[in-house]
Amino acid sequence: MAMENDALTQINEQTMCMYGRIAAMRTAWTENNPGRRFLGCSYYGRPDACDYFKWVDPPLFHPRYKSVMNALLRNANREGDLEKKWKQIVLYHQIVLAVVVLITLVPYVL
Repeated sequence: MAMENDALTQINEQTMCMYGRIAAMRTAWTENNPGRRFLGCSYYGRPDACDYFKWVDPPLFHPRYKSVMNALLRNANREGDLEKKWKQIVLYHQIVLAVVVLITLVPYVL
């Protein structure tokens, strides 16, 4: 494992994009390449980025791996949605509690 990390670090440090910048290692989370790592321009997403792209990991040939990874990603996305809904519920309850406290205190203030 340590040798693999050293090799990846070496690949990353030695690989330059078309503009001479050190390429950034990223992970693809698409349906066809879930969890597959690649190198790309470190300025990706910015107007001054180049189109440099190179896979680090070999192609994902085993269909079972793809199906398991995609199922895990769907579950993770669902959990993210649940977390968002939970935060909304907590905020709603905080607002309701604040209103109840205010209504309770109003007769004493007047």
